[in-house]
Amino acid sequence: MQSFTDIQALVFDVFGTVVDWRSGVARDASAFLARHAPGADPFAFADAWRLRYSPAMQEVRSGRRPFTRLDVLHRENLEAVLPQFGIDPADVVSSELDALNLAWHSLDPWPDSVPGLARLKRRFIIAPLSNGNIRLMLDMAKRAGLPWDAILGAEVVQAYKPAPEAYLRTAEVLMLKPAQVCLVAAHNGDLAAARQCGLRTAFIPRTTEHGPDQATDLRPESDWDAIAADMEDLAEQLGL
Repeated sequence: MQSFTDIQALVFDVFGTVVDWRSGVARDASAFLARHAPGADPFAFADAWRLRYSPAMQEVRSGRRPFTRLDVLHRENLEAVLPQFGIDPADVVSSELDALNLAWHSLDPWPDSVPGLARLKRRFIIAPLSNGNIRLMLDMAKRAGLPWDAILGAEVVQAYKPAPEAYLRTAEVLMLKPAQVCLVAAHNGDLAAARQCGLRTAFIPRTTEHGPDQATDLRPESDWDAIAADMEDLAEQLGL
Protein backbone atom coordinates (compact mmCIF):
# COMPACT_ATOMS: atom_id res chain seq x y z
CA MET A 1 0.00 0.00 0.00
CA GLN A 2 1.30 3.44 -0.92
CA SER A 3 1.73 6.11 1.74
CA PHE A 4 -1.41 7.96 2.79
CA THR A 5 0.42 10.70 4.70
CA ASP A 6 -0.81 13.45 2.36
CA ILE A 7 -4.42 12.26 2.29
CA GLN A 8 -6.85 14.44 4.24
CA ALA A 9 -10.20 13.05 3.11
CA LEU A 10 -11.64 9.65 2.32
CA VAL A 11 -14.75 9.77 0.17
CA PHE A 12 -16.86 6.69 -0.39
CA ASP A 13 -18.98 5.11 -3.01
CA VAL A 14 -22.08 4.12 -1.04
CA PHE A 15 -24.41 1.78 -2.97
CA GLY A 16 -22.63 -1.56 -2.81
CA THR A 17 -19.50 -0.33 -1.04
CA VAL A 18 -20.95 0.95 2.26
CA VAL A 19 -24.48 -0.49 2.12
CA ASP A 20 -26.11 -3.64 0.75
CA TRP A 21 -28.62 -2.11 -1.67
CA ARG A 22 -29.84 -5.42 -3.13
CA SER A 23 -31.01 -6.99 0.12
CA GLY A 24 -32.55 -3.74 1.34
CA VAL A 25 -34.55 -3.10 -1.81
CA ALA A 26 -35.68 -6.74 -1.96
CA ARG A 27 -36.78 -6.58 1.68
CA ASP A 28 -38.91 -3.50 1.13
CA ALA A 29 -40.28 -4.77 -2.18
CA SER A 30 -41.49 -8.08 -0.72
CA ALA A 31 -44.80 -6.85 0.68
CA PHE A 32 -45.47 -4.72 -2.40
CA LEU A 33 -44.93 -7.70 -4.69
CA ALA A 34 -47.06 -9.95 -2.49
CA ARG A 35 -49.96 -7.54 -3.13
CA HIS A 36 -49.40 -6.83 -6.81
CA ALA A 37 -47.36 -9.73 -8.26
CA PRO A 38 -47.67 -12.81 -6.03
CA GLY A 39 -44.81 -15.20 -6.59
CA ALA A 40 -42.44 -12.60 -8.01
CA ASP A 41 -38.85 -12.78 -6.75
CA PRO A 42 -38.02 -9.65 -4.72
CA PHE A 43 -34.31 -9.99 -5.55
CA ALA A 44 -35.07 -10.18 -9.27
CA PHE A 45 -37.17 -7.05 -8.81
CA ALA A 46 -34.31 -5.27 -7.04
CA ASP A 47 -31.91 -6.28 -9.82
CA ALA A 48 -34.28 -5.10 -12.55
CA TRP A 49 -34.84 -1.76 -10.83
CA ARG A 50 -31.10 -1.25 -10.36
CA LEU A 51 -30.43 -2.15 -14.00
CA ARG A 52 -32.10 1.11 -15.02
CA TYR A 53 -29.85 3.16 -12.72
CA SER A 54 -26.92 3.84 -15.07
CA PRO A 55 -28.99 4.48 -18.23
CA ALA A 56 -31.09 7.04 -16.34
CA MET A 57 -28.00 8.88 -15.12
CA GLN A 58 -26.46 8.75 -18.60
CA GLU A 59 -29.31 10.93 -19.82
CA VAL A 60 -28.02 13.57 -17.40
CA ARG A 61 -24.32 12.98 -18.03
CA SER A 62 -24.84 13.29 -21.78
CA GLY A 63 -26.55 16.65 -21.43
CA ARG A 64 -29.80 15.35 -22.88
CA ARG A 65 -31.45 16.09 -19.54
CA PRO A 66 -30.71 18.72 -16.87
CA PHE A 67 -29.35 17.48 -13.57
CA THR A 68 -32.12 15.52 -11.85
CA ARG A 69 -31.74 14.08 -8.37
CA LEU A 70 -31.55 10.33 -7.98
CA ASP A 71 -34.81 10.05 -6.03
CA VAL A 72 -36.63 11.32 -9.13
CA LEU A 73 -34.75 8.95 -11.42
CA HIS A 74 -35.42 6.01 -9.07
CA ARG A 75 -39.13 6.86 -9.02
CA GLU A 76 -39.32 6.99 -12.80
CA ASN A 77 -37.37 3.75 -13.07
CA LEU A 78 -39.74 2.09 -10.62
CA GLU A 79 -42.74 2.83 -12.81
CA ALA A 80 -40.83 1.66 -15.86
CA VAL A 81 -39.89 -1.69 -14.32
CA LEU A 82 -43.36 -2.65 -13.06
CA PRO A 83 -44.62 -4.10 -16.37
CA GLN A 84 -41.71 -6.57 -16.36
CA PHE A 85 -43.44 -8.13 -13.35
CA GLY A 86 -46.93 -7.99 -14.78
CA ILE A 87 -47.92 -4.86 -12.89
CA ASP A 88 -49.71 -1.99 -14.63
CA PRO A 89 -48.48 1.26 -13.02
CA ALA A 90 -51.98 2.66 -13.45
CA ASP A 91 -53.26 0.01 -11.02
CA VAL A 92 -51.00 1.21 -8.20
CA VAL A 93 -51.74 4.37 -6.26
CA SER A 94 -48.96 6.94 -6.47
CA SER A 95 -48.46 7.08 -2.71
CA GLU A 96 -47.65 3.35 -2.63
CA LEU A 97 -44.94 3.83 -5.27
CA ASP A 98 -43.62 6.85 -3.38
CA ALA A 99 -43.32 4.71 -0.25
CA LEU A 100 -41.52 1.91 -2.09
CA ASN A 101 -39.13 4.43 -3.63
CA LEU A 102 -37.96 5.22 -0.11
CA ALA A 103 -36.44 1.72 0.07
CA TRP A 104 -33.23 3.34 -1.17
CA HIS A 105 -33.24 5.59 1.92
CA SER A 106 -33.21 2.68 4.37
CA LEU A 107 -30.49 0.32 3.22
CA ASP A 108 -28.47 -1.68 5.73
CA PRO A 109 -24.70 -1.21 6.00
CA TRP A 110 -22.34 -4.12 5.54
CA PRO A 111 -21.31 -5.39 9.00
CA ASP A 112 -17.86 -3.79 8.84
CA SER A 113 -18.99 -0.41 7.52
CA VAL A 114 -19.98 1.47 10.67
CA PRO A 115 -17.09 0.32 12.89
CA GLY A 116 -14.63 0.79 10.03
CA LEU A 117 -15.86 4.29 9.24
CA ALA A 118 -15.70 5.24 12.90
CA ARG A 119 -12.03 4.26 12.98
CA LEU A 120 -11.21 6.04 9.72
CA LYS A 121 -12.96 9.19 10.96
CA ARG A 122 -10.33 9.57 13.69
CA ARG A 123 -7.78 10.82 11.16
CA PHE A 124 -9.60 11.64 7.95
CA ILE A 125 -12.55 13.70 6.81
CA ILE A 126 -15.04 11.05 5.71
CA ALA A 127 -17.98 11.68 3.40
CA PRO A 128 -19.99 9.92 0.74
CA LEU A 129 -19.17 10.58 -2.89
CA SER A 130 -22.35 8.93 -4.06
CA ASN A 131 -24.77 9.38 -6.90
CA GLY A 132 -27.47 9.42 -4.22
CA ASN A 133 -29.06 12.79 -3.47
CA ILE A 134 -28.57 14.67 -0.21
CA ARG A 135 -31.81 13.69 1.52
CA LEU A 136 -31.37 10.05 0.53
CA MET A 137 -27.87 10.03 2.02
CA LEU A 138 -29.04 11.81 5.17
CA ASP A 139 -31.91 9.38 5.79
CA MET A 140 -29.65 6.40 5.16
CA ALA A 141 -26.98 7.74 7.52
CA LYS A 142 -29.45 8.50 10.31
CA ARG A 143 -30.97 5.03 10.13
CA ALA A 144 -27.74 3.08 9.72
CA GLY A 145 -25.53 5.16 12.01
CA LEU A 146 -23.06 6.12 9.28
CA PRO A 147 -20.77 8.69 10.95
CA TRP A 148 -20.17 11.04 8.01
CA ASP A 149 -18.50 14.41 8.56
CA ALA A 150 -20.40 15.84 5.57
CA ILE A 151 -22.81 14.76 2.86
CA LEU A 152 -21.17 15.15 -0.54
CA GLY A 153 -21.80 13.63 -3.93
CA ALA A 154 -23.76 14.12 -7.12
CA GLU A 155 -26.40 16.56 -5.94
CA VAL A 156 -23.81 18.77 -4.25
CA VAL A 157 -21.64 19.02 -7.37
CA GLN A 158 -24.48 18.62 -9.91
CA ALA A 159 -22.72 15.78 -11.73
CA TYR A 160 -23.04 12.00 -11.73
CA LYS A 161 -20.08 9.66 -11.51
CA PRO A 162 -18.09 8.72 -13.47
CA ALA A 163 -18.09 12.21 -15.01
CA PRO A 164 -14.82 13.94 -14.03
CA GLU A 165 -16.73 16.83 -12.48
CA ALA A 166 -18.12 14.52 -9.81
CA TYR A 167 -14.63 13.87 -8.45
CA LEU A 168 -12.95 17.22 -9.14
CA ARG A 169 -15.75 19.37 -7.73
CA THR A 170 -15.90 17.20 -4.61
CA ALA A 171 -12.20 17.86 -3.96
CA GLU A 172 -12.79 21.56 -4.59
CA VAL A 173 -15.70 21.66 -2.12
CA LEU A 174 -13.34 20.22 0.50
CA MET A 175 -10.70 22.86 -0.43
CA LEU A 176 -8.28 20.05 -1.22
CA LYS A 177 -6.20 19.04 -4.20
CA PRO A 178 -7.42 15.85 -5.88
CA ALA A 179 -4.30 14.02 -4.68
CA GLN A 180 -5.29 14.79 -1.08
CA VAL A 181 -8.55 12.89 -1.51
CA CYS A 182 -8.95 9.11 -1.72
CA LEU A 183 -12.01 7.40 -3.15
CA VAL A 184 -12.94 4.14 -1.43
CA ALA A 185 -15.06 1.91 -3.63
CA ALA A 186 -15.96 -1.68 -4.48
CA HIS A 187 -16.12 -0.85 -8.18
CA ASN A 188 -13.03 -0.84 -10.36
CA GLY A 189 -14.62 1.49 -12.91
CA ASP A 190 -15.38 4.13 -10.27
CA LEU A 191 -11.80 3.96 -9.02
CA ALA A 192 -10.40 4.21 -12.56
CA ALA A 193 -12.41 7.37 -13.20
CA ALA A 194 -11.27 8.86 -9.88
CA ARG A 195 -7.63 8.04 -10.61
CA GLN A 196 -7.86 9.78 -13.98
CA CYS A 197 -8.88 12.91 -12.07
CA GLY A 198 -5.88 12.66 -9.75
CA LEU A 199 -7.58 11.17 -6.69
CA ARG A 200 -6.01 8.34 -4.74
CA THR A 201 -7.85 5.04 -4.69
CA ALA A 202 -8.76 2.24 -2.29
CA PHE A 203 -10.54 -0.97 -3.31
CA ILE A 204 -12.75 -3.02 -1.01
CA PRO A 205 -14.37 -6.09 -2.64
CA ARG A 206 -18.08 -6.67 -2.07
CA THR A 207 -18.42 -9.99 -3.80
CA THR A 208 -22.12 -10.46 -3.06
CA GLU A 209 -23.34 -6.95 -3.96
CA HIS A 210 -25.17 -8.40 -6.97
CA GLY A 211 -26.03 -11.69 -5.30
CA PRO A 212 -24.42 -15.13 -5.14
CA ASP A 213 -23.70 -15.26 -8.87
CA GLN A 214 -21.87 -11.94 -9.08
CA ALA A 215 -19.29 -11.93 -11.88
CA THR A 216 -17.94 -8.36 -11.71
CA ASP A 217 -15.63 -6.50 -9.30
CA LEU A 218 -14.66 -9.70 -7.54
CA ARG A 219 -11.04 -8.55 -7.32
CA PRO A 220 -8.94 -5.45 -7.90
CA GLU A 221 -8.25 -4.88 -11.58
CA SER A 222 -5.43 -2.38 -11.13
CA ASP A 223 -2.72 -1.41 -8.67
CA TRP A 224 -4.99 0.74 -6.53
CA ASP A 225 -3.26 2.73 -3.77
CA ALA A 226 -4.85 0.49 -1.15
CA ILE A 227 -6.55 -2.89 -1.37
CA ALA A 228 -8.38 -4.04 1.75
CA ALA A 229 -10.65 -6.92 2.69
CA ASP A 230 -13.20 -4.56 4.28
CA MET A 231 -13.49 -1.19 6.04
CA GLU A 232 -11.91 -2.41 9.23
CA ASP A 233 -8.99 -3.89 7.33
CA LEU A 234 -8.54 -0.54 5.58
CA ALA A 235 -8.48 1.20 8.95
CA GLU A 236 -5.97 -1.36 10.18
CA GLN A 237 -3.72 -0.80 7.17
CA LEU A 238 -3.85 2.95 7.78
CA GLY A 239 -2.82 2.50 11.41
CA LEU A 240 -6.20 3.23 12.95
